[in-house]
Amino acid sequence: MIELIRTLAKGGVVMVPLLLCSLAALTVIIERYLALRRASADGGRLMTAIRGHCCAGDIQQAIDVCDAAPGPIAAVLAAGLRGYNQNGGAQRAMEEQALLEIPRLSRRLVVLDTVVTVAPLLGLLGTVIGMISSFHIVAMAGASHPTGITAGVAEALIATATGLVIAIFTLVGYNYFQDRIKGMVAEMEIRATQLVNFLAECQERANAPISV
Repeated sequence: MIELIRTLAKGGVVMVPLLLCSLAALTVIIERYLALRRASADGGRLMTAIRGHCCAGDIQQAIDVCDAAPGPIAAVLAAGLRGYNQNGGAQRAMEEQALLEIPRLSRRLVVLDTVVTVAPLLGLLGTVIGMISSFHIVAMAGASHPTGITAGVAEALIATATGLVIAIFTLVGYNYFQDRIKGMVAEMEIRATQLVNFLAECQERANAPISV
């Protein structure tokens, strides 16, 4: 571990912003993983509970079940039930709530996107600085100072490799979160459609004439 730190320290001044990039990316990855894990909910079980209360005519109890559940899916369904309970506008209420929930899922992912772009550029900058240092030594001392030349080349290679490693791992995390968010948004749309259809069925049953 100490040897690794010593090797990275030879990367030059760009290692400082690269370290900051890696810390920022790691912090966001941990935070988003925990946030999306908390936001995940069993939509099927939630819909079953909602159906039971709606069939019993207790919309408020169905709303309370959604409020007690975590995640954007429950929030969207709760908004739809409130809209239906107030003025029958379940679809519009869920669309408005979804517009609020989706940006919350993608919060801070711009940091990962930025690190993916910036880290290789910083590594390239380190390469340029290292090569400039090597050429400067050659200009001052000629080829008789090979140690200084190799030190500049090593600085260039270490900075480049570090920038690429940070960008690769950050890109993996970014794509993973994007896929998770797409899945949650898709389920949100499915559950919202199911709720609208179910509420329409309930309304039809309530308005159906009683056979004698």
